[in-house]
Amino acid sequence: MWWLSIPIGIIALIIGVLVGIQYRKRVAEKEISSAEEEAKRIINDAIKSAESKKREALVESKEEILQARAEYEKEVKERRAEVQRQENRLQQKEETLDRKLESVEKKEEQVQKKTAALEEERAQVLRIQEEQTATLERISGLTVEEAKHYLISELEAEVTHESAMKVREIEAQYKEEADTKAREIISLAIQRCAADHVAEATVSVVPLPNDEMKGRIIGREGRNIRTLETMTGVDLIIDDTPEAITVSCFDPVRREIARLALEKLIQDGRIHPARIEEMVEKAKREVDATIKAEGDRAVFDTNVHGLHPEVIKLLGRQHYRTSYGQNVLNHSIEVSHLAGLIAAEIGADVAQAKRAGLLHDLGKAIDHEVEGSHVQIGVELARKYHESEEIVHAIEAHHNDVEPRTVVACLVQAADAISAARPGARRENLENYIKRLEKLEEVTASFPGVEKSYAIQAGREVRIIVAPDQVSEDQMVLLARDITKRIEEELSYPGQIKVHVLRETKVIEYAK
Repeated sequence: MWWLSIPIGIIALIIGVLVGIQYRKRVAEKEISSAEEEAKRIINDAIKSAESKKREALVESKEEILQARAEYEKEVKERRAEVQRQENRLQQKEETLDRKLESVEKKEEQVQKKTAALEEERAQVLRIQEEQTATLERISGLTVEEAKHYLISELEAEVTHESAMKVREIEAQYKEEADTKAREIISLAIQRCAADHVAEATVSVVPLPNDEMKGRIIGREGRNIRTLETMTGVDLIIDDTPEAITVSCFDPVRREIARLALEKLIQDGRIHPARIEEMVEKAKREVDATIKAEGDRAVFDTNVHGLHPEVIKLLGRQHYRTSYGQNVLNHSIEVSHLAGLIAAEIGADVAQAKRAGLLHDLGKAIDHEVEGSHVQIGVELARKYHESEEIVHAIEAHHNDVEPRTVVACLVQAADAISAARPGARRENLENYIKRLEKLEEVTASFPGVEKSYAIQAGREVRIIVAPDQVSEDQMVLLARDITKRIEEELSYPGQIKVHVLRETKVIEYAK
């Protein structure tokens, strides 16, 4: 019966397969139904979302359209306003052009009328000239050609006289230009050699640390002060002046030695006769070294070579010598520079002029020790140390002790006067210098039309401000000339004075 079980198994298998197929079909149908429902739901959601986005897009597009329309309308309004303004401006310009055309037409009419009037007047003038010529010919009895010959002969005589006058005028002008050139050369030399001046005196004041030092300097029974005065040849003035001692002596070298020795003694503190002798000798060595250095400086500054060593020492001694408060060495250097500058301007021997200028006051180095004037002493020293006769003559003539015979002597004389006349160079001339400036301002301010006058550049220039309603441009030239003549006639001054006339017209208007 086993063979029956096989078909039964096959049948059961088939039935199982059919049942499984039916079950899977039902499950598939359910899944398909569920998928269709999900698809419908998704489609419905998509449709809703699309409609929503469509509505939003429509709203945004409407807003953009409205905004674009508003901007367009605004731009249209602005363009219309600009066009209106342009039309208004064009209309104004047309009106202005019309008015100008009318004005031009009126002016053309006036010009035509004036031209016609001028032509008529010209014709009338020609008729009058012809009538006058005929009348003159009838009265004089001369023809036009005869009258021309007569006038030419008269003019020749007048021109001859004028030419003679012109020759004399040119000669006077050349003389004036020569004087002006000389003043210009001197003034340029002064300006190129600018020197500082410090007034110096014949006493020196030595400061003390305290008043007790005065007693130590005097010493027991005055032995210290006597020793110092004896060795230096000066006078020590010890008075009630607090913390100071005055050293007085007309020999500046001895005064400087005493001052240095006294300062060293005060600094050292040991003051007795032996120490005083030691300090005096030390001060002498220092002063000698300074004299040598100052002499070398003078030679170097002036570029003067070939001087005797003793002459260089004498120049160095001038460092301690004063004249009317002016340092003699600085004065000699300045005279050397000035003489050299003027010599270069006029083509003279520059080296000779500078050498003579440096040595012109050589005698002042020892005029406290030797009898005679500094000019005589300087001449003897120059000859002693083998200077040339031209230099000796310049030294001898610089104060007109003898008549100057050479150009160098005249240059030294002029340079010496210029250096001594500088403002502040000598104390006695300061008051005269101020008076000269005041007199210059007074003279220039006395002319009519002058409002203000200022002396500047140490009196080498005067600036004059005139009233523009009283003095014209042409009158300024004549006024400057008159002022110059007045200054030359009434004032004494070194160099030249530049007269600067200023006229200023101001116009003020206010924009409202």
